[in-house]
Amino acid sequence: MDSIELIDLHKEYRQGGTVVRALDGVTLRIGGGEFVSIVGRSGSGKTTLLDVMGLLLRPTAGTVLIGGVETARSSERFRASLRSRSVGFIFQEYNLLPSLSVLENVMLPVRYGAGSRRDGRKRALHLLELVGLADHARHRPMELSGGQQQRVTIARALVMRPALVLGDEPTGAVDTETSRQILDLMRRLNREEGITFVIVTHDLDLAGQTERMIRLRDGRVIGDHSVEAARAG
Repeated sequence: MDSIELIDLHKEYRQGGTVVRALDGVTLRIGGGEFVSIVGRSGSGKTTLLDVMGLLLRPTAGTVLIGGVETARSSERFRASLRSRSVGFIFQEYNLLPSLSVLENVMLPVRYGAGSRRDGRKRALHLLELVGLADHARHRPMELSGGQQQRVTIARALVMRPALVLGDEPTGAVDTETSRQILDLMRRLNREEGITFVIVTHDLDLAGQTERMIRLRDGRVIGDHSVEAARAG
C-alpha cells in the first residue's frame, strides 16, 4: 500500500429531520510508512474519518484511494478482501475474546482470512515475542493487565502483515507510563517493518510524539503539519 488519498470526502447522517455532517470536504494524503495522529474534540469527525479510511464506512460523497485504487464505490466483497489483507485495527476497548487464549486471540484474523494456519501461528508467536508477551501465549485476557491486553491487540492487528494500522484511542484505557510504552512499540514497528500507523487521539502530548498531526474540527481539516517542524518552530 503506497498511500491513502482522500479527496473532497463527505459523510452525512440523518438524525430526525437534521443532517449531521460528520465529514465535510476532507482532502488529505498519507504516504506509505508515515506515523500520523488525528486530533480533535469529541464530535469533530475523527473516528468517522478512521472508519472510512479502514473501509468500515462508505462516504456519502468523495474519493478514497488506497494504494491508487478507488474504494468508495467498490463492491462490498472487494472492500472486505482489501481490508482483511491490508488493514489492521487497534481499539481502545481491546475487544479480546475472554474464552480464548492470548495466542488464539492473536490468530483470529488468520482463522477468518486466507493463508496457512501454520504460518499464521508462527507469525503470531513471533509477534507475541516482539510485544514482550511470549510467556503469556496460553494465558486468558483477564489474566493480563490493561497494557498487556493492548499489546495483544497490537499483535492481532499485525498478524496478517497489513500495510496500514489504524488505532482508535489506542492508549485511552491505560496509564501514562503504559501509554508511553505502547507508543514506543508502535514507533518501533513503524520504523522496522515500514507499517503506516494512523492513530486517533484526544491527547495532544501523545499526538506530539508522532511524525505528523492532522487537526479536525466539525468534520473539516483545520491543521496538517509535521510535528518535528512545529517543535523546531
